[in-house]
Amino acid sequence: MRAFIKLIGFCLLLFSVYLLGHNIFFTTNVSPYWWRGVAADASVILLAIGILCLVFLPTEFKEIGWVSTALGILMVFLSSRAILNPTSLWEFFLSFMVMAIGYKMFATGRVPML
Repeated sequence: MRAFIKLIGFCLLLFSVYLLGHNIFFTTNVSPYWWRGVAADASVILLAIGILCLVFLPTEFKEIGWVSTALGILMVFLSSRAILNPTSLWEFFLSFMVMAIGYKMFATGRVPML
């Protein structure tokens, strides 16, 4: 039963990330120059490499993942645009509540009492 509650908590965490992130869009600038799209592609590749390094490499190689992730985030802001659409206070409150409950269920394996 505890594993089932942890699975539900993990699903709630994923749902809360969706609720928070569905109003964020990453776009590239349209430019006649060929090198403008390279930085946007590099940001996606660097972020993916960073996450994979942080998850799968041993502890002594975690710096590679952090540097790659930081470079990927920097490339997003240098070459691309992050568009944040407005969200309601109710949706923000709901997503953070789902995140907190999901984390509590995932970490402890128990249903929190509200």
